[in-house]
Formats: sequence, C-alpha cells, structure tokens
Amino acid sequence: MILVSEGNLDMMGVLFDRYHNKIFNFLIKMTRDRNSSQDITQEVFYKVIKYRKSYKKGKFSSWIYTIARNTFADHYQNNKHKDERLDNVTYKIKESEHNSIENQEITEQLNRALLTLAQSDKELIIMNRYQGIKYQEIAEIIGSTPGAVKTKIHRAIHKLKSNYFQNI
Repeated sequence: MILVSEGNLDMMGVLFDRYHNKIFNFLIKMTRDRNSSQDITQEVFYKVIKYRKSYKKGKFSSWIYTIARNTFADHYQNNKHKDERLDNVTYKIKESEHNSIENQEITEQLNRALLTLAQSDKELIIMNRYQGIKYQEIAEIIGSTPGAVKTKIHRAIHKLKSNYFQNI
C-alpha cells in the first residue's frame, strides 16, 4: 500500500487480489445481499485509490476494514429511506449439494438470530468469528482497546446464543 500511496497504481492489483474476497465476505455477512456486497466492495477499492494519500503506513488490513465499515454504514444510511432496513430484509441461503436440510435449517436459525443483534454486535461477531480478525486488529478498526473488544464480542456471542435458542 505504501507504493500505491506514492502513486504506483499498478500495485493496487496485488492488494485487490489479497483483500477482495475478504472484504466481499465481510460485506455479504453484513448485508446478506450479493449485489449490494459487490457494489460496496467495488466502492471500497475505489476509495482505497481515491484516499491513498491518507494512508499512514499502519496496518493495511485495519485501514481497509475501516473503509469497508464506513462505506457499509453510508450505504445503509442512503438506503434507509427506501425501507430497506437491515433487519427487514429477507435472506436467502444458497443450497449446496453437500449440505443437508438439517444444516441448512441450523444456518437459517443462526442467521435469524444474528439479525436480532444490534448492528455493532453483529459487526463484531462477523469480523471475529467469520473473518477471523484478531481482537487487536478489531480494536484498531473500531477505535477501541483489545480488552474492550474481547468483552464486547463475548457479550455479543452471549446475546446471539440467547436469541438462537429462543428461536428454536
């Protein structure tokens, strides 16, 4: 990213290859909509190029996830007036041949429980459990401390478990 920030835009392809799927997977867990996730992912990489000079040579993954979070929040706010609230969107889970009906039902119940959480709790669970981002990096992304992040994730998972078992 240092080379990109200094004007070598050819290196952006390397960053895109490394982070495109991670950002897309993060956003699809947040939106549960493939088209929106693709659009937001594209917007994230556009902003990486546009704001490349603001990169402060810190950890790139924290910087790009911060852009992704902010872009998602902007998208959510812009679509709020269209009554496309996140908690009212109907989600579809693609069936795969190797998934049993039972696994699919469990996944749907878990996704419904995830929808009942506050956006901040949902975001933390997705970053930590689905994306595998460590507490330290999440702390950098959301502007907190690793200890506070660990506590927030623990509480969010407790809420998720509670909501999951209420829906069974």
